[in-house]
Amino acid sequence: MRECGINASARRHGIEDADIRHAITHATFSDDIDPEPPVRRLHLGPDRSGNMLEIVTLHFDDGGVLAIHAMKMTKQYRRLLKGHRHG
Repeated sequence: MRECGINASARRHGIEDADIRHAITHATFSDDIDPEPPVRRLHLGPDRSGNMLEIVTLHFDDGGVLAIHAMKMTKQYRRLLKGHRHG
């Protein structure tokens, strides 16, 4: 995967770009949430301090990746971490 671009919408909750990229790279869970191009993928992973984040990325046919959402992980996703599934 190429380096992930960061859309302004991903910065809305104050998550730093380096933490967004770290969470994606070290995701405990990643899975497609919308398979239609561009593929929308959810990543649950730690920021550089170990706090879990939820990140949504778009994956384009040309290999480009763009983060469009980033925030502290909400409780609704805890159940997904139990399986430790990687996509």
